[in-house]
Amino acid sequence: MDKIEELLTRGVDKIYPSKDELEKVLRSGKKLKLYQGFDPTGTKLHIGHMVGFRKLRQWQDLGHHVIFLIGDGTGQAGDPSGKTTARDKFLTREELRDNAVDYVKQAGKIVNFDGENPVEILFNGDWLNDLDLVDILEIAGHFTWQQLSERDLFQERIKNHQPINLREFLYPLLQAYDSVAMDVDLELGGSDQTFNMLSGRNLMKSMKNKDKFVMTTPLLEDSEGRKIGKTEGNVIALTDSPETLYRKIMALGDEIIVKGLEYLTGVSMTEISEIKKKIKNEENPIQFKKRLAFEVTKQLNSDADAKRAEEEFERVVQNKEVPADALTLKINIKQPIITVESVLVDNNLASSKSEAKRLIEQGGVSLDNERITDPNIEIKPSNNSILKVGKKIVKLVIK
Repeated sequence: MDKIEELLTRGVDKIYPSKDELEKVLRSGKKLKLYQGFDPTGTKLHIGHMVGFRKLRQWQDLGHHVIFLIGDGTGQAGDPSGKTTARDKFLTREELRDNAVDYVKQAGKIVNFDGENPVEILFNGDWLNDLDLVDILEIAGHFTWQQLSERDLFQERIKNHQPINLREFLYPLLQAYDSVAMDVDLELGGSDQTFNMLSGRNLMKSMKNKDKFVMTTPLLEDSEGRKIGKTEGNVIALTDSPETLYRKIMALGDEIIVKGLEYLTGVSMTEISEIKKKIKNEENPIQFKKRLAFEVTKQLNSDADAKRAEEEFERVVQNKEVPADALTLKINIKQPIITVESVLVDNNLASSKSEAKRLIEQGGVSLDNERITDPNIEIKPSNNSILKVGKKIVKLVIK
């Protein structure tokens, strides 16, 4: 496929109003101004963000004007997308700006902030915090209560008798105004942002009589359909060490392989299609998952780092060799029942049962490279089994 076709299809969920209309504009040679926004509610970006970053890089490489928008304004309202309950805490603009200090450095692993066509960095607090009452009323006048309240997640909260904070309720208006303030031609974002981005498309039409395109990217999800990101507790950070990054990717379910190769790497779609067929024909998928882990680790670090991470994984996990700094624990398998929770608490790998449960639920515990999801599950470790608790690697010796 040519570069425009790949831009419009690879790692793309939907395009509004349509792929055909956007393709027509692109093939005319017109260069677009587009953006993706990131609310710095945490300090680390994760591989879920890579899906959008790689798409931004494609736009950048084709000569379009790309904006990396840091949401120090919208972040104060708190994006309700994907949240079934209201936030317990809302961050200040100062806290959000502090969180965003390293965002550019992390995103710079994928997109270019210098060179001939650098990505532009903007902060939406620069215009949102300057809005006065009349401005806010003017923006609100372009929406109805019915439009906002019909949002699926709000209806779900109402059904479950969960509160909807008005700050969250007004969030789509603030994000919508970003498009107007920057006068963009297109907005890019994950499919969970569709409501917010289409709100911006509607506001652009009513305030500027301009049709804004919206391109949504699919979410990177784990085996249980949970978004891989900071909200779900299964974060794989862009700042993780190469060894940790590689290991965490290898700990994901096999269903992530094909999606991961498409969304997160430059492996050709032809090769990915062949890999998909091989997995379907029950060929051992570990070699393909190792390819995914290697490609992502290389992209975020270097080829040499990826090779070292792969060698470490093969040595410690596949060959069950124990790192020099690993702990050794003696386990009495004659006990009636051995649970992961009891192993963690009894051996000071977790300070309490609640902490053990949290570590397990967040995907931080595995036995012989199999992630543990139930703190009360009975385990039967073999001699020299490898237990991983966060960054700790423990060899279990049977007594």
